[in-house]
Amino acid sequence: MAISISVVVLLLILAVVFLRSGALKTSHAVVCVLLGFYLASTNVAPTIHSGITATADIVSSLKP
Repeated sequence: MAISISVVVLLLILAVVFLRSGALKTSHAVVCVLLGFYLASTNVAPTIHSGITATADIVSSLKP
């Protein structure tokens, strides 16, 4: 019997393991989770994509 695990769940488990062992920074874990959403093409991926786009637009509009 084959068990299929979503890419999102697998990456989340790996990120939690690495985070607990101290081998992964929090920012890297966030990148892994976001990558998991994009790879899995879930219903949440468009929401995350629009959030990242909005954040990038805000950051690019700031003047130093």
